Amino acid sequence: MSLIKEAPATAEPALSEIAVSVRNISKNYGAVEALKDLTLEFPRGQLTSLLGPSGCGKTTLLKIIAGLLEPTSGEVEVNGKPVTGPGPNRAFVFQDFALLPWATVMRNVAFGLELRSINKSKREDIAAKYIKEVGLGGFENSYPHELSGGMRQRVGLARALSVDAKVLLMDEPFSAVDEQTRRKFQEDLLGLVQNENKTFIFVTHSIEEAVYVSDQIAILLPRPSRVSEIIRPSGFRHKDHDQIRRDPEYLDIVDDIWASLRSYVE
Repeated sequence: MSLIKEAPATAEPALSEIAVSVRNISKNYGAVEALKDLTLEFPRGQLTSLLGPSGCGKTTLLKIIAGLLEPTSGEVEVNGKPVTGPGPNRAFVFQDFALLPWATVMRNVAFGLELRSINKSKREDIAAKYIKEVGLGGFENSYPHELSGGMRQRVGLARALSVDAKVLLMDEPFSAVDEQTRRKFQEDLLGLVQNENKTFIFVTHSIEEAVYVSDQIAILLPRPSRVSEIIRPSGFRHKDHDQIRRDPEYLDIVDDIWASLRSYVE
């Protein structure tokens, strides 16, 4: 199907370097096939974007990996262990922030640790570290209604980081913010991928965003969803933020993906 050209790529990751493995996953909603025999691997310590037209099953797949949805058939493994439900090795960053409106930034970020019965002093130390890391130092005692949309999303990201899950699942986390904030988030995300040694699985509708932030891009086709193409951009990953957006390889991959997906956009 695809007109997409493989970008200059690193070698296929070895099995020992795979953090999440999805094998022959199908998901039916009554007579509707959302996913069919979908197989995909997510390299450890890298960011993989799930990209495709609306309704192609990106969020469904993400929720199956999270253990929030049960597949009709197939299996998911995280670090070699089968997924049978939610677990501490995965954390979810929601599109709509999903914050506790009555709790401060500190309480929201520390909430996952509180559920794990971490004592208050330790969990607040951990939360403070990630509040600072996402650029919210000084807002520890603020409430969600006092924050902008971008700041609330940073709280959600800090909460996911604080529980030290090895896999972060991000469902269009930047879609509700303005373009300037979104670009800053994208730059910050590249730093987190580099520094946190975690595996990121990132759902987006934006071709430009996927190419900008990803080590690997999985192109999904409409229902029943399956993987059309795997792209591993590599030539511009070492460049600074502004150079990436002007790099010819970056621009070519964006154009090739759009040419491939154009016919699926209604």
